[in-house]
Amino acid sequence: MIGYVKGKLLADLGETIILENNGVGFELTPSSEARKDVLAQGYGAVYTYMAVREDDISLYGFKSLEEKKMFLKLITVSGIGPKMGMTVLSNMSLTDLAVKIATSDVKGLSQVKGLGKKKAELIIVELREKMGEELKNTPQVEKQAQVVLDGKDARDAILALTGLGFSKEECVGVLTKAKQDGVDGVQALITYSLKHIR
Repeated sequence: MIGYVKGKLLADLGETIILENNGVGFELTPSSEARKDVLAQGYGAVYTYMAVREDDISLYGFKSLEEKKMFLKLITVSGIGPKMGMTVLSNMSLTDLAVKIATSDVKGLSQVKGLGKKKAELIIVELREKMGEELKNTPQVEKQAQVVLDGKDARDAILALTGLGFSKEECVGVLTKAKQDGVDGVQALITYSLKHIR
């Protein structure tokens, strides 16, 4: 399994790029963020996922581990393969995607070309459920979140942030501070958290 490639950009082939590392050229399909970085610098480092099928082996590249983790969650959804997962990631930021999933924004998610309403609904249902299950596995955190933060906005913000790879403890801590600072609304809570949690 190839999990990471760092090297000089040899070619931009449109949908794919070739990165050279120690005399070996790795052809991969990058996310829009990874592509932007590599093209701007002429070299790059990407986290990768190798999709192996009977008739094809493809390598996909991501700017960050968080982006790769979201991709891996997307392709667990029935009917969402690596190409569609990459299309979703390349059409919106990680934060926007996490917010759309957490707030059940089917209309916003279905704007992705080729996704459609049914697949958007499926992504939201399955990934919200998985993220919710992760929270249930730490009931003390969920309880603290409800007591300190109360309500749907806080829970949706926690779902979005855990979807981006942050721990439940980190989320509750930063969202508690956000509430103390008078921040309201899912989008505002998430924006505040991303500025203060890193």
